[in-house]
Amino acid sequence: MSDTAPHDNAIAKGTPFATKTLMPLMNTPFAPGTHLQAIEAMAPGSQRDIAQAEYYYFSSQPEQALAAAAPYLDSPDVTARLSACLICAYANLPLGQAHEAKALLDQMNAILAKASERSPQLGAASAFASATAAVLLHLPLPQELPDAGALLPLLPRGLRTFALYVQAHLLYLKGEYAISAGIVEATLLMGATAYPIPAIYLRLVAVMDYMSLKNVDKAREHLLAAWELARPDDLIEPFGEHHGLLGGMLESVIKPKWPGDFKRIIDITYLFSAGWRRVHNPVTGDEVADDLTTTEFATAMLATRGWANQEIADHLGVSINTVKRHLAHAMDKLGVKSRKGLQRYMLR
Repeated sequence: MSDTAPHDNAIAKGTPFATKTLMPLMNTPFAPGTHLQAIEAMAPGSQRDIAQAEYYYFSSQPEQALAAAAPYLDSPDVTARLSACLICAYANLPLGQAHEAKALLDQMNAILAKASERSPQLGAASAFASATAAVLLHLPLPQELPDAGALLPLLPRGLRTFALYVQAHLLYLKGEYAISAGIVEATLLMGATAYPIPAIYLRLVAVMDYMSLKNVDKAREHLLAAWELARPDDLIEPFGEHHGLLGGMLESVIKPKWPGDFKRIIDITYLFSAGWRRVHNPVTGDEVADDLTTTEFATAMLATRGWANQEIADHLGVSINTVKRHLAHAMDKLGVKSRKGLQRYMLR
């Protein structure tokens, strides 16, 4: 592993970042199926190494992601260190290492507290990493986080695109589904699809929004668009991360046509969700359920969002009795007697 030279640590005037090590693969436009060429075109050393670690993570290879990113956790290049913290924090979740993940999140927040004193650009880099980590884990945002209007112009285009996903996800968590979907649609119209990783995440939050708005056709459209972007490079991890929020769309759309990929996604979901809850639940005091099957969870999520049993059955392609059975099992496991009782155990 070779690191950046000392001068890479400086922030050049007039450019967003003098280093190119803040999530470089996320920040790179490439055609679907060409991630390897995109990585190989990067400068050897930290930029290429971190891009490879990103790919390992987004293709659901957490052990390899951790091995590739960990050497940069003490890098003198702060943006390389932030990238390594973010990748390693999330890679630790499916590996059952929640304590390590939480320590890395705390490290990012500590960098954020000091970064803006060095330069606005470095402050933006730190804010991007900290906000991304917090929102995806549904944790409170760091107090030091700048306003999005001040943050976005300081980010390069690919990271700005992902930051808009983070903003849309945050609005989803606040129940502002139409506004969130509007941000996604506008960002996609402005060329976000050139950046496959941010575009996949944007499409998935649109699925979440449209399912909450009961616009199943639009949700399906965005899910299939995300899947078309992801499959050529096997960028499958985001689907497992978002499963519980997608309102049964993976069961409805992906499972019938791509059963092998669907099984992989479910395996990812179980591992990621277990780690996610070990960080999320203690910090927030929420009790998001950890002992339901993915089908029970998806059914319960739809039920708590106001979907009738017949609507759920039609959406999932199962009988109404199957829906009733899934809901009964979920309620029994959680010790509740009504749909309202399920709400405290569901994702927001």
